[in-house]
Amino acid sequence: MPIVRHSLAVLIMSSLAWAGFLLHESLGRQASFLLIGGAAFGFVLQRARFCFFCMLREWMEEGQVQGVLGIIAALATGTLGYLVLFGAWVPDPGAGFLPPRAHIGPVSWVVLAGGFIFGIGMSLSGSCLSAHLYRLGEGSWVSLLALAGAVAGFIAGFMVWNRLWSITLAEAEPLWLPAQLGYAGAGGVQLAALAGLAAWLMIRSGGGSTSAEPVGVKSLGDLWSSVMVRRWPGWVGGSAVGLIGTALYLRADPLGVTAELSRHSRDLGSALGLSPARLEGLDRLAGCIVAETSQLIGNNGIFVLAMVAAALAAALFAGQFRIERKPPRTLVSALIGGVFLGFGSMIALGCSIGTLLSGISALAWSGWLFALAMVAGIWISLPLRRRILG
Repeated sequence: MPIVRHSLAVLIMSSLAWAGFLLHESLGRQASFLLIGGAAFGFVLQRARFCFFCMLREWMEEGQVQGVLGIIAALATGTLGYLVLFGAWVPDPGAGFLPPRAHIGPVSWVVLAGGFIFGIGMSLSGSCLSAHLYRLGEGSWVSLLALAGAVAGFIAGFMVWNRLWSITLAEAEPLWLPAQLGYAGAGGVQLAALAGLAAWLMIRSGGGSTSAEPVGVKSLGDLWSSVMVRRWPGWVGGSAVGLIGTALYLRADPLGVTAELSRHSRDLGSALGLSPARLEGLDRLAGCIVAETSQLIGNNGIFVLAMVAAALAAALFAGQFRIERKPPRTLVSALIGGVFLGFGSMIALGCSIGTLLSGISALAWSGWLFALAMVAGIWISLPLRRRILG
């Protein structure tokens, strides 16, 4: 019944607001803001169906470009927001200092390998990690298995990390576009590249068919349906994601969803005697990576839990919560794909959110390399996905 669903959704959102107040009193402003930001992020992802894999698959298989244009909108909005913050925090980008906490990773073949493996994992599991998290709020068993597989993938990544560090990462340097071109030049080049990509997509699609439902607001009921039931247009969801990412970077940490998962995966790997006691150089690198904390739930864990809870509320409002029933081959594919997702995320220092979205917004070469390799991994593995799922 709608009244029951809506009441439960309101209760969840009210509980998140109350939890934010309690966290502000106990852990401080940053933890409270992360909870609020996580709730906003989860709500937007669910309403916009903002999933990197789904949007790219719609383009590759169906010619739908609105989702990819939404990704471009997120990157453009994030780029503009980060440029404003960078100008205040690092006035001279050529002085040799990188912006604090920004996800600007080392440039090497490892980030390419991580992106490519992550792309394959997206195809096999059916989503990126951030989408699997918001789909937990929709009742997805497939996502639960994919996340379980990701834990195994993270542990496998930890097992090979020290070897990767010694053969290439120890000598790799982070490359930041403003350090070479200044803020105006770097921002202009990146925004021009994003605009050119958007124009190319629109031309190739003949103007761009839409995957979002048509929006027509003639009454309060139509407004409710447009916001709370129908899928948001790609540019709306993408712009909101970019704004949330900028706000989080300003008040807390760059947008990312894998740090807490990787931390607990490392703890499990250590308990099983699989993860090395020391991960060489990891503490020197920026990214959505494993973090040491004395808290049972770290800052990224607060963000992710709020994200899942808000996605559940959004799904209840829209009538889209349901326990999935999938054939065994889909579940096995999700589990194996999750291993690829976790391994790719670990060696690339983040996923499609932490390394790609936050990295490109920060004008990092590592973000672009990850993105190109990820798209290639999806494109190559889509035929395998079709064969597995029939």
